Amino acid sequence: MQGTVDGFSYGLVTPVAAFLMACLGGALGLRCTTRSLRHRDSFKAGWLALGATSIGTGIWTMHFIAMMGFSVQQAPVGYDRPLTFASLGVAVLMVGVGIFIVGYRGATALTLVTGGTITGLGVATMHYLGMAGMRFQGRIEYDPLTVAASVVIAVVAATAALWAAASVHGFLASLGASLVMGGAVSGMHYTAMAAVSVHLHGAGARPGTGDTATALLLPMLIGPAVFLILAAVVVMFDPLLVMGDPDWQRPAARLPHRPGVPAPRHVPSYGEPANWTSRPARHPARRPGRRAAGRSVARAVHRSQDW
Repeated sequence: MQGTVDGFSYGLVTPVAAFLMACLGGALGLRCTTRSLRHRDSFKAGWLALGATSIGTGIWTMHFIAMMGFSVQQAPVGYDRPLTFASLGVAVLMVGVGIFIVGYRGATALTLVTGGTITGLGVATMHYLGMAGMRFQGRIEYDPLTVAASVVIAVVAATAALWAAASVHGFLASLGASLVMGGAVSGMHYTAMAAVSVHLHGAGARPGTGDTATALLLPMLIGPAVFLILAAVVVMFDPLLVMGDPDWQRPAARLPHRPGVPAPRHVPSYGEPANWTSRPARHPARRPGRRAAGRSVARAVHRSQDW
């Protein structure tokens, strides 16, 4: 028996809320990744881990908020709790692998493609593992071409997100990149849901075993939402994450050096180790050799005047 699937049981409420959660996780993850790439310090691994967890948590929360609007009219849907939360671990782990590759190997073309592929496959794996946790009296079938399209969207979106983290600077630019990332993740989700067809085992099917979508709503929203709020607080207390480098820390333009004027000393920027062993070069007029030569010339002139 073919089941009637409705992906928008609550209208636009679930798609909009899911999009906002994906944007929030993406914005925090991109800023943390940018922070680790532009300012190399002892907290690099911590910023990368925070960015990976923010992106993975945002995508996972987006998925299950969107699934709140998914229903099968002939059979109530339940969820298996272990598989549901295992999908969160997969998302954070695989997103973290991709981010750490770019964070420690640099934003080259090879690392962006490798990290984006791993991250995108992690997003797709999270989605389909979460779908495998659905419980109802029937089975789900997928259209292979649509599934392949959703995986491609996930990989392209993840690669673009890593590129934005390495290339886009400034708060407004990062905000725009997070909106694009949220739209791409939401597009991947609903493309994957378009591949779903439900076949029921018979009319009058019993409710599926496991927790209902309503029972999962509270832990899904409270736990990840609290984490994302705490991550946002960390971002807000670091001005380099919000506004980028201040003007006085940016490298100044090199001016032509004038003879007789000492060159300005280099001031190390934030995160750059100071070179305490370096000393400014002595002025050419104060070199011992020139001082001795000047004295010899003065003596010769004095002797000539005596004669």
